[in-house]
Amino acid sequence: MMKKRIGDLFESRKGRMDYLLHRDFIDNGIVTFPCKISSFYDIVHPFSVRRYETLNQDFADFLELGASVVPPECPIVVNIIEDCLTDEERMIVKNLISEYYAYKLGLVEKEESRHTKRFVIMSVGLVAAAFLLWLSEGLDEISRELFFVLFWFMGDTICDYILLTGHDLRRDRRAAGQLASVKVTFSKTFDESDYTQSEIDNLYSEIEKDVKGTLKK
Repeated sequence: MMKKRIGDLFESRKGRMDYLLHRDFIDNGIVTFPCKISSFYDIVHPFSVRRYETLNQDFADFLELGASVVPPECPIVVNIIEDCLTDEERMIVKNLISEYYAYKLGLVEKEESRHTKRFVIMSVGLVAAAFLLWLSEGLDEISRELFFVLFWFMGDTICDYILLTGHDLRRDRRAAGQLASVKVTFSKTFDESDYTQSEIDNLYSEIEKDVKGTLKK
């Protein structure tokens, strides 16, 4: 009896993700992830050569895991705590993170475009199948059954896109855009974030400028 009661207690327990996020990471609507490194290659893949750097997957996993629970309307700042990088390496890191997630955003855009094209084709096909069903009024049952199967297949695909796939794609696109807009800062020690209104305004202005810049390309 006690085991069942404990099991019920486990099932009824509530998480505190939002509280923990706001307590540890969110300040005035901005999420800050502190990240301590001891080497340039904690962020850049050690097999990389200069001018052809790629992101270290461990660092990418760390950042993406944190971003996966961030509210979609919050900008992300990555505060890299280090005393080992040169000015040139800091610039490489900033550009690499931006370019890496811009590339991943491009992959999401291609997937979204593929599904959109499929949705358009299926919509046209659904109309055509409905028209064929109407024309086949006098045909035998087997012939009409083929048109019914075609009609329902296309209708099911369209409903899946509207109710499920389309929502997931929009969510993935926003998450990818959020990571592609990450701002990188560097510091020698860890300090709790405490953004002033001026810093918040500057951050939003930079993000808006960056996004508009991508729309012109």
